[in-house]
Amino acid sequence: MRRVVVVGGSIAALTAAESLRAEGFDGQVTVLSEEPHLPYSRVPLSKGVLSGREPAESALLPAPGEGLEFRTGARAVGLDVPSRAVTLADGTQVPYDGLVVATGARARRLVGRDDLVVRTLDDASALASRLARARSAIVLGGGFLGMEVGSTCRALGLEVTVVDLVPPLHRLLGSWLADLAVASARDHGIRVRVAPDGVTVLGEHRVRCGESVLEADVIVCAVGDLPNTDWLRDSGLPLDAGGGLVTDACCRVAPGVVAAGDVVTREGRRTPHWTNAVEQGRAAAASLLHGASARPYRPDPYFWTEQSGLDIKISGELPLTGSPEILAGSVADRSALLRWRHDGGTATAVAVNHRLPVIKLKRLGAGAPAAAATRT
Repeated sequence: MRRVVVVGGSIAALTAAESLRAEGFDGQVTVLSEEPHLPYSRVPLSKGVLSGREPAESALLPAPGEGLEFRTGARAVGLDVPSRAVTLADGTQVPYDGLVVATGARARRLVGRDDLVVRTLDDASALASRLARARSAIVLGGGFLGMEVGSTCRALGLEVTVVDLVPPLHRLLGSWLADLAVASARDHGIRVRVAPDGVTVLGEHRVRCGESVLEADVIVCAVGDLPNTDWLRDSGLPLDAGGGLVTDACCRVAPGVVAAGDVVTREGRRTPHWTNAVEQGRAAAASLLHGASARPYRPDPYFWTEQSGLDIKISGELPLTGSPEILAGSVADRSALLRWRHDGGTATAVAVNHRLPVIKLKRLGAGAPAAAATRT
């Protein structure tokens, strides 16, 4: 194998490309990114970049290492697996010996291209300029992103309403931890509206929720994402019902093809999170180079979110059922170290405004005993 092509410009793509070099691959590595920017982190987009506290450039990751060809504005529109070639929007054919698919996901939209979303660096910059002139905002979607955007809007002084079909964060976190986060959001002045009968966007400033019509200067759509696999529809590669690219335990898709990041469906589900993207990028590179001798990808479920005065770090599987052990701190003060135990001996550890090295949080999430337990 002399040439590897990585399709995508995300952290999963960059990690895969750099891991190829770390694994000793000395052939040509070409990274094809649809976006006009060099790789950047999406983490600050809903926070510092959106609030205007940090410039867009602050989200940029370190430049790709020497020996990597990184091509911006190179959108893949097709894949010929038998011929081993990626087709770009300008008609260019890019041949490969090995292929890493890391095209990520795009924001799910309710209306169309006019929806204001926070997925790309350009999205965040455009929305930040709108928020700077606004006095009120409606955020559609009560997941991590929606609640973070709502928190940022509120910190800017806007009147904020978060709308979802179900109670915010419940499907992600479980009721106990979600209720804690939503209570903090309300304490910060964010209104929460549950609309089980659906939401209809009536225009740029109006939303119908059941019998009510809500109005705001800005409406932000944060209702999830869709894997970027349209370019693979005619490739013959396995896609699930939701469009995710199906891989095996080693991130392999087909001979000479591996995948990583938000585009991947593994064991029946997608896990679009930063840690997952990084770890899958490494595993995909190793599988491409080492074949059957490569170790299976081992998920490292680690998540974090910052919203409405809460810094929440989570190590372990979600959602969470029942009430946790309180290992340290006080829930009443919203500063605590928590743990949920699951059937089979596994656990999930959660730090809420509690300083703890990530490695120690992961040990607790793996079921290691706590040094001390304080119940409040």
